[in-house]
Amino acid sequence: MIRVLIADDQDMVRIGFRMILDAQDDIEVVADVADGIEAVRKARELRPDVCLLDIRMPGMDGLQVTKQLAGPDVADPLKVVVVTTFDLDEYVHTALQGGASGFLLKDAGPALLIEAIRAAARGDALVSPQITVRLLKHFGDQQQARRPVEQPSEPLTARELDVVKATARGLTNTEIGTELYLSLSTVKTHLASVQSKIGARNRVEIAAWAWRNGVVDDA
Repeated sequence: MIRVLIADDQDMVRIGFRMILDAQDDIEVVADVADGIEAVRKARELRPDVCLLDIRMPGMDGLQVTKQLAGPDVADPLKVVVVTTFDLDEYVHTALQGGASGFLLKDAGPALLIEAIRAAARGDALVSPQITVRLLKHFGDQQQARRPVEQPSEPLTARELDVVKATARGLTNTEIGTELYLSLSTVKTHLASVQSKIGARNRVEIAAWAWRNGVVDDA
């Protein structure tokens, strides 16, 4: 059972999300809260498998909550999916840098919401398809112009590069395996190796690294 905490300052949104998620056999909503401070407190108390956070909340916004629960300095980070009505690249970039495992727009629909929860719980990351490549390429282009190439600690193999390029295009592990004729366990092994070599914590950071360093220009 995937235990989920919902944080949103709108009652109707929390009720709607709870109804959608509680209807799933493998998902249980363990708490819903209306502000960021309570979200941090409840998340630390209950240790849910996934925290579903709105960006604009009183007390502490979703980006700050994300950093508190999943940031690079957190010893035992939680999985966070940010859900918002605001399709702003800066929000998405900050959320992912803060450790979020996914970013969705509220109009993405129930199916994508459920898949984002399941993806985060199993260690994948899901970003709304309409913003994934646009966002990562946008910030990659910006950062390529002002910073040197980030070299991995060891060279990536040809197969690892294939997996990185597919990841940067927003493909899931299953889709990568299908495209590259690899088993799911082999895809995960390649991703783990890449994470170690480039110092990434998750697949979103792998994708961001790929775009920043021009790895997917020809993908």
